[in-house]
Amino acid sequence: MSQQKQAIVDQEVTFGIDEELLSTTDLQGVITYANDNFCKVAGYTLDELVGNNHSMVRHPDMPKAAFADLWSNLKNDIAWRGAIKNRCKNGQYYWVDAFVTPIYENGKK
Repeated sequence: MSQQKQAIVDQEVTFGIDEELLSTTDLQGVITYANDNFCKVAGYTLDELVGNNHSMVRHPDMPKAAFADLWSNLKNDIAWRGAIKNRCKNGQYYWVDAFVTPIYENGKK
């Protein structure tokens, strides 16, 4: 990787504390919705996100055990909260204080 590319990848993207990033997925982790703030910070359009697995924004520094714990909680109808490092489309990264909870429609997962 070139030094210029490495310099970009090593940059953290920050956003205001009042800016909420919101995304929803199906039970397989496929993105079904992302709000404008999520798209802006991650650097993707909504069309690029929807239909793809949420792991597309997962930073390789994140331990797989964190996501195993997250999904285990969700499958047991338990909300999950934790710090997650995500990767932007251009390789930069950002941190979120994630709160993940199951959503039900008509009483069904």
